[in-house]
Amino acid sequence: MRTIQVATGLALTALLAAGCSEEGPDTSGAAGDEESVAEPTSSPSVTAATFFPPGEGAGAVTYDETAVPEGATADVQVSTTEEESEVRFTATGLEADRDFGAHVHTQPCGDEPDDSGPHYQNEADPAADEDNPSTDPEYANPDNEVWLDFTTDDSGNGDATATVPWQFREGEAQSLVLHEEHTATEDGEAGQAGDRLGCVTVEF
Repeated sequence: MRTIQVATGLALTALLAAGCSEEGPDTSGAAGDEESVAEPTSSPSVTAATFFPPGEGAGAVTYDETAVPEGATADVQVSTTEEESEVRFTATGLEADRDFGAHVHTQPCGDEPDDSGPHYQNEADPAADEDNPSTDPEYANPDNEVWLDFTTDDSGNGDATATVPWQFREGEAQSLVLHEEHTATEDGEAGQAGDRLGCVTVEF
């Protein structure tokens, strides 16, 4: 209601109770508000897994049982809207008080660390191939890839969230890999984070 010409008695009381005034109704949070948050295009996908040595588990693999002990857990949540994707990673039982790098990779986890392939990139680096992964910061950066670096607490728990302005191409991102250090950003080393310590197979 935009204007009120005449209102008396019970009618005025009813109008005021409904939130109307001479200045008009309160429209904060109403549908169509430019400040409203974009709704997810689908329910978040959740992958929960426990790390086991190669060949002993299907969901998550540890390649270094000091950093990623057998029995440590991983939880990966992926939410998408028409404009962006959000990935949340939570881990328990890892090596305490240490840095980890973490990235989305193109292939599922396997018995060997390299089975998960290179980093997933929204715009692929044309100079990169299977033997020469992208290290050009124009492509190997947290806007074109998904980086989830974190540091565990004294109980070995850690978490990280990354939001990127694009959606994953179906079937082209299939795992989240834990690395031995936080991710480098300089030219020639961008995207590198050391050895692969563990891997979680995820349907992005």
